[in-house]
Amino acid sequence: MTPPTPAIVTQNAVSPLPRWALLLLCIAYVVPGFVGRDPWKNADVTAFGYMLELAQGRTPWLSPLLGGMPPETEGLLPYWLGAWAVQMAPGWLSPEMAARMPFIALLVITLMATWYGVYYLARSPGAQPVAFAFGGEAPPLDYARAIADGALLALIACLGLAQLSHEVTSYLAQLGCTALLFFAVAAMPHRTAAPAVALVLGMAGLTLSGAPALTALLGVGGAVLVLFAPASNTDRRWRWAAVLAASTLAAAVLAQGLDLWRWRVVGFDGGGKDWLSLARLLLWFGWPAWPLALWTLWRWRQQIFSRPGQRHLLVPLWFTLVSIGATITTQPADRALLLGLPALAALAAFALPTLRRSVGALIDWFTLLFFTASALAIWVIWIAMQTGVPAKPAANVAKLAPGFVPQFSVLALLVAVAATVGWCGLAWWRASRNRAPIWKSLVLPAGGAALGWLLLMTLWLPLLDYARSYGPQVRSVITALGPEPGCIQTVGLNRAQVAALQFHGQLSLQRAGLQDECQWLVVDSASWPASERMVRAELWEPRATLPRPTDKNENLLLFRRVAPAR
Repeated sequence: MTPPTPAIVTQNAVSPLPRWALLLLCIAYVVPGFVGRDPWKNADVTAFGYMLELAQGRTPWLSPLLGGMPPETEGLLPYWLGAWAVQMAPGWLSPEMAARMPFIALLVITLMATWYGVYYLARSPGAQPVAFAFGGEAPPLDYARAIADGALLALIACLGLAQLSHEVTSYLAQLGCTALLFFAVAAMPHRTAAPAVALVLGMAGLTLSGAPALTALLGVGGAVLVLFAPASNTDRRWRWAAVLAASTLAAAVLAQGLDLWRWRVVGFDGGGKDWLSLARLLLWFGWPAWPLALWTLWRWRQQIFSRPGQRHLLVPLWFTLVSIGATITTQPADRALLLGLPALAALAAFALPTLRRSVGALIDWFTLLFFTASALAIWVIWIAMQTGVPAKPAANVAKLAPGFVPQFSVLALLVAVAATVGWCGLAWWRASRNRAPIWKSLVLPAGGAALGWLLLMTLWLPLLDYARSYGPQVRSVITALGPEPGCIQTVGLNRAQVAALQFHGQLSLQRAGLQDECQWLVVDSASWPASERMVRAELWEPRATLPRPTDKNENLLLFRRVAPAR
């Protein structure tokens, strides 16, 4: 016997979030961070470097190299997407912006797949709210839309999503493909064509993005959940389980054929320090979705352990557990946890019909204070950068980013002012009266996260570009080299440094060797003196030490070949 649902929802509690407001929020979150900035270190500029090499025909498509080094991740699909975009872009579009276009689409797909996936999960019989004796309960479709709105707001509110979802890396490709898989499994009882297309694209894309093991786990788990979940049409359930199993097998064969299988499980040699760092990551990365997800697991616990299990809980729970397991056992941990955010947001959304009014008020006040204080701090520091007043924040910026010259943009200021005014209006709307919709408790967290990200990507963008890109260091290299430096040998440079020198400096680099004829040598300070096999030190005279302004430990050494004695 199925336990009673804990959701008690009236008709007026499921009024939809206005579509124009939801669309405006998504635009305000997606666009900043993709437009107008330099590639940042390390993963972002490294991936962009491989894309440029492929687009310009300097390396093979099936085995790309950057400075003689293969990619750290085996999945080639993200590099292909960026390279194709660069090749097809019109001349007026910069290469870095062209490479970001497919990844903008991937973030949009993530948001859409999360909304529709939760929408179909909320239409499951076990997810429906309590039916009132005399009517007045929420209609199923309106209830599903309200829950889906809440899930999308919870996803945007997650603090860990902002930066990683705006980089041109394989991890954003994996996130988009995982969201497609989530939608496919969620929508299978209700649709045929859309889940089938999403399943094929998600399976193939996730495998080609370098995560075949994750593909296999999600596929096998999805097949089991589809097979044993309650359904009125048994034949349909068996067909979808067979399709999932066949797709998983095909993805495994594809990974085997392209040699994508790798053992990535790592240990915890550092003991408590590593576990403490992991706990901090889990604490802030999924905030505020994870407390609501835990509340969902508690309030819906009888449905989770009932027979048959309720798919609106088990599907997002499985996707979340797989992501957390990958976070604990693989590196980098934050990239693995990123893939679980859509499912975590889905679990958080099902807490909304069960929240007490006092809990909702606590979320509102905490969010209002936190994001208002954060926005105020961003504005104060920006004013200090522009005017020197207050003096202490200006001095801190000068200390942390020596050599930085503040820039003023009218467009950035207008966008930031509009976003701040919108935040004030949203706060006033939420505090002015007792709003009924169940998604109301996530409006301020999502709006605050979008506000903070937008302010950083407008007011602070010049400072962040200066601090997080290799542009300033490469410009100092160009100045020291002088005009027409010719070819340049390198020793000890990592992928990000090679990509930055080639993109920002348009330099012709080649790895050092005893027979090279280049007149210049660029070395990472940690790699000098180099071994005799790479370079003979007596053939080079030091010319400059070129630091990254915001990193005292990242210096480039510049050498010029000693002229032979006559």
